[in-house]
Amino acid sequence: MIRHLKTGISTEQRAADDAQVRDTVEQILADVASEGDAAVRRYSQRFDGWSPPSFRLSPDDIAAAYTKLAPRAIEDIRFAQQQVRNFAQIQRAALRDVEVETLPGVVLGHRNLPINSVGCYVPGGKYPLVASAHMSVVTAKVAGVKRVIACAPPYQGEPNPAIVVAMDMAGADDIYACGGVQAIAAMALGTATIAGVDMIVGPGNAYVAEAKRQLFGRVGIDLLAGPTETLVIADDSVDGELCAADLLGQAEHGPNSPAVLLTDSEQLARDTVAAIDKQLAWLPTAEIARRAWQDYGQIIVCDSRDEMVQVADEIGSEHVQVMTRDPDFFLQRMTNYGALFLGPETNVSYGDKVIGTNHTLPTRKASRYTGGLWVGKFIKTCTYQRIKTPQASVMIGEYCSRLCAIEGFAGHKEQADIRIRRYGGGSPAPLPSPGKAATG
Repeated sequence: MIRHLKTGISTEQRAADDAQVRDTVEQILADVASEGDAAVRRYSQRFDGWSPPSFRLSPDDIAAAYTKLAPRAIEDIRFAQQQVRNFAQIQRAALRDVEVETLPGVVLGHRNLPINSVGCYVPGGKYPLVASAHMSVVTAKVAGVKRVIACAPPYQGEPNPAIVVAMDMAGADDIYACGGVQAIAAMALGTATIAGVDMIVGPGNAYVAEAKRQLFGRVGIDLLAGPTETLVIADDSVDGELCAADLLGQAEHGPNSPAVLLTDSEQLARDTVAAIDKQLAWLPTAEIARRAWQDYGQIIVCDSRDEMVQVADEIGSEHVQVMTRDPDFFLQRMTNYGALFLGPETNVSYGDKVIGTNHTLPTRKASRYTGGLWVGKFIKTCTYQRIKTPQASVMIGEYCSRLCAIEGFAGHKEQADIRIRRYGGGSPAPLPSPGKAATG
């Protein structure tokens, strides 16, 4: 039996919040589309108190950012980027071009082509999410994207030095100190000073995610990566203190970040609640984490591991921390998740910052149909075909002609028939009269 010991805010309240976000984003996108840079500057001033002479950072601005960081910080960024780059290169090597002769004289193939231009968004208003520069810019460059631009909001009144350094080390071609929906709109739609791109990637708050959703179609997007979600699956092989740390470690992202404990031990559930109360007493980010836990936190108790898998797949969480006696049980059975973190020795923070897998992941049940950002998201698999001989063209053409006749497509049929006549000297079957099914 599945029991909810703690629930979050109602579905109706979430729907109301979504509607407000949707309307706000729609207005900003319309303004940027019609006014360009003027709207970007107006919203930047309104939301971030930021209106520099140019949003684009100059080489001198970028060089100055390096002087503001300790050498250890620069080396740590370099190490993290090495891990992300290495795994992305391994993933890229798994994507092969193919060409095969499927029938005598008929050649089919595909090529893996990188997208030409990408805009990477790096959140940085509340926390400077340096790691998002690694995850997006490094991965895009490994994929072979020719032009990669990057945007991040100002942090405490200036471009955040660590984010700027990370973007530069990752290989960004242009760096802009601009954030929020206005930055997403500028990269996607283009302005007089920011050339538009073909695809927008990167995480962000609910407004950024909604902007990407509304822009999808005019540009590509990686996925809808909204407020951070975490699911801790645990049994009594671990303690409440560890579960609390992993729940609050992600709840601190924002006041609307869901954190869920899924367990088959009511004792562990009670111990975790007590540990959360203790940790909130000293955690520097407790104000945010406490609100997220109160409004969006859940505790779900199941009777069996099979029930836990069922509930986990229904939740489809962005991050899933598995701390049980047999983590592989969940690895082999779960199908809906952004990323799995198996065993108490690992945790979501490792994946977020340094271990090498990508931290831009699906939220709000999008894991039902997509994985997270990876090198393949920046690559289009495009097919081609080649007919090598007249005989092969006639053979395929005869099938094509008859199939077009079934559908009544006269023009399509003639594309096949003209080749049958030229290369084979045959007489293609006539197109059936309208309303009559093809036979024979």
